[in-house]
Amino acid sequence: MSTLLITGASGFVGTALCRQAQSTGRAVRAAVRTAGAAATNVPSVTVPSIDGQTLWADALQGCDSVIHTAARVHVMNESATDPLSEFRRVNVDGTLNLARQAAAAGVRRFVFVSSIKVNGEGTQAQRPFLASDVPAPQDPYGVSKAEAELGLRQVAEQTGLEVTIVRPPLVYGPGVKANFGSLLRAVQRGLPLPLGAVRHNRRSLVALDNLIDLLLTCVDHPAAAHQTFLVSDGEDLSTTALIQRMGQAIGRPARLLPVPVFLLHLGATVLGKRDVAQRVLGNLQVNIDHTQATLGWSPPITVEEGLRRAAPKVPS
Repeated sequence: MSTLLITGASGFVGTALCRQAQSTGRAVRAAVRTAGAAATNVPSVTVPSIDGQTLWADALQGCDSVIHTAARVHVMNESATDPLSEFRRVNVDGTLNLARQAAAAGVRRFVFVSSIKVNGEGTQAQRPFLASDVPAPQDPYGVSKAEAELGLRQVAEQTGLEVTIVRPPLVYGPGVKANFGSLLRAVQRGLPLPLGAVRHNRRSLVALDNLIDLLLTCVDHPAAAHQTFLVSDGEDLSTTALIQRMGQAIGRPARLLPVPVFLLHLGATVLGKRDVAQRVLGNLQVNIDHTQATLGWSPPITVEEGLRRAAPKVPS
């Protein structure tokens, strides 16, 4: 049986992906930074760092396909003097090095987990992102992912490796952290949130289980080769509606204060948090028609179910 290599296998997406892939009867190998960090019962190989010099021979042996989730992601307290160079070292050089070695090792399909940040940071009303849009990344992470995509297409042309690119928006699920996790915990604790008037924006999200289902579909589906796919839950929500749905999933009503949106923008500007305001107050919608039509794929779980699975356990 051929083996599926999953990189970043100890991360938020990679851990759940390993479990689900193995549960479907696949032979899975996990590439992890630290020995023993992979999901239980998943064979693993330790890859301490990823860059243009990483050797992947042991990890790739006997593999027919790769899902590459490992990346340098958004850093809250950036310490690098040249962040873009650091993102490129891992996300561009490391990705293309792996892809070239995968092609040489006889790997058939390479699924790359990119980011919607390749398209940009936000959308206009009624104009969701499309997979065919000209890339417009605005931060070092997005730039590095866009450059990796371009390089992968070149590797595919040179070697025949079947490359599939998936660009998720915000991914949520059990154990989610960052701003989404903070919102969930705030709702759980009954904290008042000044977001009750943010009713007219629309944001696309993707539940972890929906993303995993698409990634595994991309490994096997013949039509996925050399394609770029956007992914979401298929339902876009305003910030207010999202927090209300969180409350329903947790079983506690969300306490929302109707602070005018212009005041929220003003406060974010004064505090130097315009990027945070964009993510909370602005639009970011993706169109998944191409994904659905090409693969015959639809999100297997609803937003409600995704939030229920992501919701922190409420003490009895």
